[in-house]
Amino acid sequence: MGVREATRLPKKVKVSKLVQQFQLEILAGEDGLKRGITVDDLYRPGLEVAGYFNHHPIERIQILGKTELDFLETLSSEERKERMKKLCDDATPCILITRGLDAPKELLEQANESKLPLLRSQNGTTNLISRITNFLENHLAPTATIHGVLVDIYGIGMLITGSSGIGKSETALELVKRGHRLVADDAVEIRQMSDGQLVGSAPELIRHLLEIRGLGIINVMTLFGAGAVRTAKRISVVIKLENWQQEKQYDRLGLDEETTRIIDTDVPLVTVPVRPGRNLAVIIEVAAMNYRLKRMGYNAALQFTNKLTETIAEDMDDYE
Repeated sequence: MGVREATRLPKKVKVSKLVQQFQLEILAGEDGLKRGITVDDLYRPGLEVAGYFNHHPIERIQILGKTELDFLETLSSEERKERMKKLCDDATPCILITRGLDAPKELLEQANESKLPLLRSQNGTTNLISRITNFLENHLAPTATIHGVLVDIYGIGMLITGSSGIGKSETALELVKRGHRLVADDAVEIRQMSDGQLVGSAPELIRHLLEIRGLGIINVMTLFGAGAVRTAKRISVVIKLENWQQEKQYDRLGLDEETTRIIDTDVPLVTVPVRPGRNLAVIIEVAAMNYRLKRMGYNAALQFTNKLTETIAEDMDDYE
């Protein structure tokens, strides 16, 4: 299907990008801003502040809120120094203080010594954790690039694939003229979210552009308006266009439900044979509507098969 292998190497987000995105204040350890964040989970080290480090997830961003900092105030300077030294691990990307609270002197000293970024935000702990988690999930998600076209049809993300020159872009143009929205043409960048959903978008360089053989590159947003495009869309169905093969048996009822795997997620696959006279845009449009009906519990092919079985059974009873 033209899938470029999903990124399997560990992805990283630099701490400096986190600082820029959330406008965080740097309290100490500025030399460590190039450290990489490799997981999207955050951690509040309550047990560690109390002295229990047996299962400390050092690879996560450490969040210190009012509860942790208030407890640190009850400790002696020596105890704080000992625990802050353990907390400032070389594998920890950064420590983040929320609600604009002051950092203990021992933590400031140890962060500078370990070159571990100590950051501060004015936002509340729960709200900030949620926002950072969403940001990291988006940037650390497994990715793949597919040669194809992604179109939003009636709210359904339809990924159109097929060999070069089979008519993917021309079909997308016809769908846009019929009121649907283009997401990406030629190269579709796909991210697999934590819940397994696949979200497709276009590389920035070719965003909103369509390549039509004989015509060249056109800007869909300029020609058809902002309502004809969107930046990203969840992929629900893959439409595979292939040249009609006379000897091949194609599904005529719609009972065979095929799937294709993208990264680690199985997506429904519909194979559409291409030959002169077939209106591919209308077929794909109907495929989107049929997918919506199936999600609502109505399957035309299944109902037809059941009715046919009942009719045959009645005729057999009459014959007997």
